[in-house]
Amino acid sequence: MTDSVSSQHARQRAEADVVSPHLPSGYTAEPIATNPATGNASPSPSDLTSPPEPQDSLSLQGGDIHREIFKIGARAKLGQRAATFSAPNIRRTSTFQPRNHIPASEQRAPGGFRRQFVQQQRRLNIATAPVTRDFVSFLALYGSFAGEDLGESEDDSVAPSEDEEDAQPTESRPLLGRRKSTRRPIRPGDAGTTKSFFTLLKAFIGTGIMFLPKAFNNGGILFSSITLITVSLLSALSFHLLLQCRRRHGGGYGELGAAIGGRRLRALILASITLSQIGFVCSGMIFVAQNLQSFLNAVTPGSNFVLDTKGLIAIQLAVLIPLALIRDISRLGPAALLADIFIFIGLFYIWYYDISTLAMSGIHPTVQLFNPNAFTLTIGSAIFTFEGIGLILPIQSSMAEPNKFPRLLYIVMVIITIIFTSVGALCYATFGDKTRVEIISNYPQTSKLVNSVQFLYSMAVLVGTPVQLFPATRIIETTMFGDRASGKRSSATKWKKNAFRTSITVLCGLISIAGASDLDKFVALIGAFACVPLVYIYPAFLHFRGVARSPWVKAGDVVLCVIGLVAMVYSTSVTLSTWIRA
Repeated sequence: MTDSVSSQHARQRAEADVVSPHLPSGYTAEPIATNPATGNASPSPSDLTSPPEPQDSLSLQGGDIHREIFKIGARAKLGQRAATFSAPNIRRTSTFQPRNHIPASEQRAPGGFRRQFVQQQRRLNIATAPVTRDFVSFLALYGSFAGEDLGESEDDSVAPSEDEEDAQPTESRPLLGRRKSTRRPIRPGDAGTTKSFFTLLKAFIGTGIMFLPKAFNNGGILFSSITLITVSLLSALSFHLLLQCRRRHGGGYGELGAAIGGRRLRALILASITLSQIGFVCSGMIFVAQNLQSFLNAVTPGSNFVLDTKGLIAIQLAVLIPLALIRDISRLGPAALLADIFIFIGLFYIWYYDISTLAMSGIHPTVQLFNPNAFTLTIGSAIFTFEGIGLILPIQSSMAEPNKFPRLLYIVMVIITIIFTSVGALCYATFGDKTRVEIISNYPQTSKLVNSVQFLYSMAVLVGTPVQLFPATRIIETTMFGDRASGKRSSATKWKKNAFRTSITVLCGLISIAGASDLDKFVALIGAFACVPLVYIYPAFLHFRGVARSPWVKAGDVVLCVIGLVAMVYSTSVTLSTWIRA
């Protein structure tokens, strides 16, 4: 302890020696300093002969600005004292005073009152930044989905109650009070590169990866691999354009649309986000129902009572409706963490089984390089898989060094492309034309391990569904009730929101029942109609209007827009016609 105190004192003396030659003589920040304004009017003869006492540095012009520089020398002059010595300590504050409290003597100095007010405001306006220190913090990114502020307006820290507004003013109450806004204050992120890397992986690897084996069956192993790589390259290009727009104009995805294309474009972007998220939710519900049906058939052989897909979707609503009423998405953290663990367990088992089977038996004889009958379904499913565009902007905002984000994003895109291609190609090479949409049903149903993986994966998708539904719910809810509508101050508003959330969950269940007969076509339709505009058309259009200056760059934006538009119209029309014929 003594060594640490001595080293600290030595460091203070060294700092004082460096600073003191650059300061005007006769001024100090020590408590013994005098102020000329408060000195005697007529000095005594002894005062004229003795050396002048040092004056307070606050008497200098701008003294409050460079006060801390003078304090460096003052701290060094205090000397090394025992811990029990009662010496002036300019850094010590009262036990009953808040942290960073400025004493009354310093508040009377020029600018002191303003400093006290700014520090008090800083303590009151504590921001909730989307920084992924843990998994629960990762869920908070869905409150900033696509860079939009979708956080609940029912937090008392954001909207003060009427009792707080009518309270009598006290000495500790700031003059201007808190900012009455439902938007969360923004503060720079502090997430490192490693944390952002794993956050990006969690953002992209979701339920869509399980639909790839059937997509490879629809398109053929060679065509599907080329399609998946092409979609990955075009997605990375679109992400790059979106980041350039954000660097120039700032804000989230919808705010970029408002700044560059007006309010109608912002509404169109938010509508596409809502539609895509509802599509993810519905496809997830169908996937869960079909997997649970296969699981029940495997564990109850010969039973006459097995629920069909529609009944299992209805049962899911009993779980999803209460979860949809949760206002704070971070409370879903434990459930979503289990979902990610179950997903990775399923992936590892798929890799293990496929590689071992291919090593012993070789490629299935029905594998095709190109399937001309249903290859268009592969395009929509591939686009559906890259579902992480909504978290690109929030993750960049959470980084301490956002300039490193583009390179990190490209590295993650390469890794997830390898993961996606390997899962799709290995499963299709193993099972050939027998590949099912619920891929886990292809594995030996008599194995207890397969049954466990099948059940756990179904639970993973089920508990992750409310997280997928949250952005869509908040976008529609904000449009219907406004930003300031709070259920904590109005029971009617609260029950209206509860009724709305129940209704949208039931609507997702009805859509799932309608599309349960052909899950692969439903996934392709969502990818073609809802995801293509978000990933390809809107970023290119925003870059064309708001960033591009060179004719070649504008031509590239136009080409990407046309490719996205053609892919959306063609894939959507062919998928619908195939579905109708089936």
